[in-house]
Amino acid sequence: MALSIFTNAASMTSTTSMNKATSSLNVAMQRLGTGKRINSAADDAAGLQIASRLQAQSNGMGVAKQNISKATAMLQTAEGAFDEVNNILYRMKDLATQAADDTNNADDRDALAAEFGELNSELENIMSNTSYGTEKLLASVSGNVAGKLASEMQFQIGASTDETLKVSLSGGLKNVTKSLATLLTSKLDSAAGGNAAIDDLNAALAEVGKVRSTLGANINRLGHTGANLANMQDNTNLNIGVIRDADFASEATAMTRNQMLTQSSQAMLKQANGMSQMVLGMLG
Repeated sequence: MALSIFTNAASMTSTTSMNKATSSLNVAMQRLGTGKRINSAADDAAGLQIASRLQAQSNGMGVAKQNISKATAMLQTAEGAFDEVNNILYRMKDLATQAADDTNNADDRDALAAEFGELNSELENIMSNTSYGTEKLLASVSGNVAGKLASEMQFQIGASTDETLKVSLSGGLKNVTKSLATLLTSKLDSAAGGNAAIDDLNAALAEVGKVRSTLGANINRLGHTGANLANMQDNTNLNIGVIRDADFASEATAMTRNQMLTQSSQAMLKQANGMSQMVLGMLG
């Protein structure tokens, strides 16, 4: 190859090699610094699109898991209230059963009726004031309060519009309040009144049991949904990692290799630039 002042092929080759090695070194260092293989669309356009879609899905599942936890807590609050309603009805049935026995005198029945009336008041209190956060949940016996569960509710239990759970307790709640309302007119002043109250209490216990069964079934369903959602999110995140995350061993190797190439290219560029001095030496 002829010596030339204007064109130094060795210098140009060394410069190109050094630029390529430096660019690759910068990429490797960026990936090691961020922990991501894809830091911009230029790194992997298709991979970025797929990873972005999966990340949105994973984020949605994370929010859905929170929704499930809140929905479970709300339904458990309602179920706990009905558990206490059951306990009160058990006691009221005991009182009605005692009143149905003619060994009681008038004073005994007055005492039974007094406790029966106080328990009726507590039933109204529970049905009217059981709340989740600042919102009432149930429906009052008097009909003055209609809480959240008095209407159909939708829970978002996934990242897509198809993943919803609708819970309708309106019919069961109406039957409960109707059956509890009959207890307000119960009279324990005679054996016949006690027997009538027993029948009313049995009907109320049956209606409360139906609502509690529905609540329990939906609480269990939410538990299974949450477990499946956690599994789906974990596997989605693993898939995102495969696409997006940097392989530290591979990138560290690439960084070391490109550092060596950069250094060797710099050395060769220095040698190539020295060739022009040879031309000047020929003029001496």
